Amino acid sequence: MTPVLVINSGSSSFKYQLVDVDTERRLASGLVERIGEDAGSATHTVFFASDGPAVAATKATSTIERAIPDHTAGFAVMLEAFAAHGPSLDDTRPVAVGHRVVQGGARFFEPTLITPLVEINIDELAALAPLHNPGALQGIRAARAAFAGIPHVAVFDTAFHQSMPAAAYTYAIDRQTAERHRIRKYGFHGTSHKFVSEAAAAFVGSPLGDLTQIVLHLGNGASAAAIRGGASVDTSMGLTPLEGLVMGTRSGDVDPSVLGVLARREGMSPADLDAFLNKRSGLLGLAGVSDMRDVERGRAEGDAAAALAFDVYIHRLRAYIGAYLAELGGADVISFTAGVGENSAGVRAAALETFGFAGVRIDPERNASGDRGIRVISADDSSVTVLVVPTDEELEIARQAHAVATA
Repeated sequence: MTPVLVINSGSSSFKYQLVDVDTERRLASGLVERIGEDAGSATHTVFFASDGPAVAATKATSTIERAIPDHTAGFAVMLEAFAAHGPSLDDTRPVAVGHRVVQGGARFFEPTLITPLVEINIDELAALAPLHNPGALQGIRAARAAFAGIPHVAVFDTAFHQSMPAAAYTYAIDRQTAERHRIRKYGFHGTSHKFVSEAAAAFVGSPLGDLTQIVLHLGNGASAAAIRGGASVDTSMGLTPLEGLVMGTRSGDVDPSVLGVLARREGMSPADLDAFLNKRSGLLGLAGVSDMRDVERGRAEGDAAAALAFDVYIHRLRAYIGAYLAELGGADVISFTAGVGENSAGVRAAALETFGFAGVRIDPERNASGDRGIRVISADDSSVTVLVVPTDEELEIARQAHAVATA
């Protein structure tokens, strides 16, 4: 057994998973939240292997509620949960700890062993991800104190997209200003896009280097990526995770002049505008709900706002798929992943409905199937293989952390 602990830290919470990279099975997972508030909480779940192949089943879940003043206290709570409910970290001591870090800028293009200098760089890059990097850094520092002597590895959401050509990542603004403030497209969800594109290649039985792929990571946050030979050549998210597709609460692409109009007419400050586009827009702004399941339910019941929200979502999604088909010169594989992509047959069908000219054909029965796991949903006569590929970012982080720690 080769356990790796994966940590995903935010400013007031962190998620964790203990993964055996030999079997690629979850051993335990948990969530510590409301850190710094009067009443915090922590949930810890232990998994066991079922009789079925590579399947994990819940063995036990425990929850505590008490004040958790900071991330250091949060890690103490996590260690208590492992000691009380298992698996024992004495018997399954992690060989590495992998940390998800959202923004690596142009400095980090691969998983990186964390040193004091790397911590300084993550802190400096917080200017590009003020909602994410500070929390990740708090988690890193608390984890390094709790697991001293074990390699800690940072896996950056932006790293996979560092292969984009300059034409794809450069914004057409004053060059000196852009360089001074490091303004460019970085892209996000890179860990997921890497995992899914590699899983798709293995599933269809073709070398990764021979394939052109479009991966559609559709969850509350959503992004598309154009991938050639296993390398990202373009992606929809930009300087921040706000650009691109319509999301649960994020607007995606808007005319930049909208910001000036709102500042002048509504008196919105930069912070107000940031919150407006990130937290009060997207599906929530259009339909009053941020979950695609609620949008689809409202649409089926004749809610005009929900119907429009769905149409806007699909319109934007088709625009990116079409752009990436043109950029790649066609695609061998299109994969849907994440919460919406894996579970909404309606979104998948609507997104690809107009691409018959490109040889894309969905099999309605396969698409509507409730089967889990990676599967084909395209018709036999489709010239593009369309897949549903469940993503597993924690497993990908565990793989990368283990590779760095044992290199």
